[in-house]
Amino acid sequence: MKKILLTGGLGFFCTRFTERYQHTFQILSTDKDDLDIVDEQSVLETFKMFKPDYVIHAAAIADTDFCNKHPEIAYKINVTGAINVAKACKATGAKMVFISTEQVFNGNKESGPYNETNLPIPNTVYGENKLEAEGLLRNILDDLWILRFTWLFGLPERNCSINPNILWNTLALAIKGEKTKITTNEYRGLTYVHELIDQFSMIFELPFDTYHVGSHNNLSRYDITAYILKELGLANRIAALIEKDTDKYSDQPRDARLCTNKIRQFGFHFSDTTDSITQCLKEFQFNIK
Repeated sequence: MKKILLTGGLGFFCTRFTERYQHTFQILSTDKDDLDIVDEQSVLETFKMFKPDYVIHAAAIADTDFCNKHPEIAYKINVTGAINVAKACKATGAKMVFISTEQVFNGNKESGPYNETNLPIPNTVYGENKLEAEGLLRNILDDLWILRFTWLFGLPERNCSINPNILWNTLALAIKGEKTKITTNEYRGLTYVHELIDQFSMIFELPFDTYHVGSHNNLSRYDITAYILKELGLANRIAALIEKDTDKYSDQPRDARLCTNKIRQFGFHFSDTTDSITQCLKEFQFNIK
């Protein structure tokens, strides 16, 4: 049985990964309380003890506002921590999966979707951290997969963490019942977390390279929110629950969509965002319509 070490093991993605693959791989799931990725020696000792075949490095500070306000802390975790993990991989012969982000393209002026050959121009500390880490890791490791994720969504599950995501946020605003402004000028790929996780073992068969991962989507954040409300059987409440925010990002629309055709050529399938939202709601028995 192959061994996989996870960093960021208590996060949205990794808790679900562990539940899905706990009987397929021998998994050591680590988080900040049991592995300080900023401590290079501690990381190396843990790797030497466990001897992983693969390392999925998902640990990061992804809160954009926090990173912008605390750039030194963000750099230590998002860049220095990633370097320490890569060095430990090299020392122990482990292959590394580095989880990066669509947000490396947040500052691009041209519209997406962006493919792997497009030059990323981040405009947040988090995006800058991830892009810098990508380049530094390539200089350390040959056995490296860089995966730029689109925004993952899902619903709460037992023993799994939840993150702010488009589906959960929409359910929350429907429960709260107060009208919320939603921007019409933001476009992102939105991927059902289990559609990604169910295929994730195929990552280890890919050539080492950088890949964009997830669903395609051409709808604005407002339109996606309205779609979710319709799928929940709340079409008659859309006007009462959400209103169009045409001011936010009006000077420069935020477009972080990724073209994921490259990874699809290796047999991966990602439903369009609307279809994957419908599938998620069906799987969780939201048969309201």
